Amino acid sequence: MPTASRVRENLNPHHIARQQFDSALPYLEDITDLKGMSEWLFEPERIVKLTLPVVMDDGGVRVFRGYRVLHNTARGPGKGGIRFLPDVNEDEVKALATWMTWKCAVVDVPFGGAKGGVDCDVTTMSSAERRRVTRRFISSLGDDIGPHTDIPAPDMYTDAQTMAWVFDTYHMMHPHENNLGVVTGKPLDLGGISGRNTATAQGLAYVLERLLELGEVPGVTGIKGSRVSVQGFGNVGRYSAFILRDMGASIVAVSDVAGGAADPNGLNLEEVEAHFKKTGSVLGAPGTHPLDAKGPLGVKCDILIPAALESQITLKNVDRVKAKVVIEGANGPTTPGADRVLADKGIVVVPDILANAGGVAVSYFEWIRNLENALQVELAEINQRLRTQMRDATKTVLATYHDLRNHVPAYQTRWRKATRDTQPLTPPDLRIAATATAVGRCWKARAERGIWP
Repeated sequence: MPTASRVRENLNPHHIARQQFDSALPYLEDITDLKGMSEWLFEPERIVKLTLPVVMDDGGVRVFRGYRVLHNTARGPGKGGIRFLPDVNEDEVKALATWMTWKCAVVDVPFGGAKGGVDCDVTTMSSAERRRVTRRFISSLGDDIGPHTDIPAPDMYTDAQTMAWVFDTYHMMHPHENNLGVVTGKPLDLGGISGRNTATAQGLAYVLERLLELGEVPGVTGIKGSRVSVQGFGNVGRYSAFILRDMGASIVAVSDVAGGAADPNGLNLEEVEAHFKKTGSVLGAPGTHPLDAKGPLGVKCDILIPAALESQITLKNVDRVKAKVVIEGANGPTTPGADRVLADKGIVVVPDILANAGGVAVSYFEWIRNLENALQVELAEINQRLRTQMRDATKTVLATYHDLRNHVPAYQTRWRKATRDTQPLTPPDLRIAATATAVGRCWKARAERGIWP
């Protein structure tokens, strides 16, 4: 592998998603009609771009850009969050929608993939301004979302309150119908479900627990007694830290956009969280060593959880990683180049489409409850269902991984005959195994449904 200083990576997330897709294609069970089917499975079904004029609190008008991408509906209606970020763009949303398709398929949830975003900075906006942006976005989308077509959810800088506005806006435009299923991640009083806030982190913990039980990470036999470093102190990062701490791990570092806090003897998470709530950052929490925002990536630990943004572990900093396993709480945090370096160093990477799929699994439970107008489900039951689903998905991906590793020459020969490509295949890892599992399920659904008309 060339040194990081000599390599320039393309960090465009849609380009990265394409690389991951192409690396997995040779390992699919069925590559009949490869060119047409692969293009159909990768390209989005629909891209909606919107101009959103909004009246701000000062009476002036600001124009925002909104995006909603429906990637693939082979296995069910689109599903994916809405993020409010200043730099969100079409390629980012396309990549996230693509990963959502694979995420739903790998945990066998009958959804397709979708994603949305608005280029706004909510940290500078009032609640009334956020509400008006949300309502303008949803009203402009119109029937491009719906309980049986495309179902949003929370994402970065959106929450249950935002989803309440999504539901109410859609309901005002579609009166006299049961519209609860148009969005998940809602408040409990509006058809939400217990455990949705913690579902992504809880699912990550179940995947990690199963992985370690099966002996897949040399030198780490269980969560109890392990040392964990977390980049990101939002919903996923914060809850992951608390959940794993409660399972017996020691959390040695955390960070947010402003900086980080570390303690090799283990952080007092309650004190760190109190400092975060008081100051807006974990940086400077009492009794901790300061880090920069990416500092946890280089902390010596057993388990590293990148739970911030895309492309955080790259060829420029991958050599800093000292963990034995990287489990991705964020979407797309590790570049393909960094993946190969980590693999060469013997560091296991648990891919995002498996590791952080707990959120969409519990969203599915909420959606079913809404369609049936059913009563609330107890948190213990939700977590048990989630645990079963995530452990089963982990077992499936691991079985695929070991099967691929044992038959690389056969896949290589088949690929050369089908494509005349003589380049060696990318050695299978857990990301390739998870992607091949997911894409294979979508491929099968597409083939069984056929092309209409």
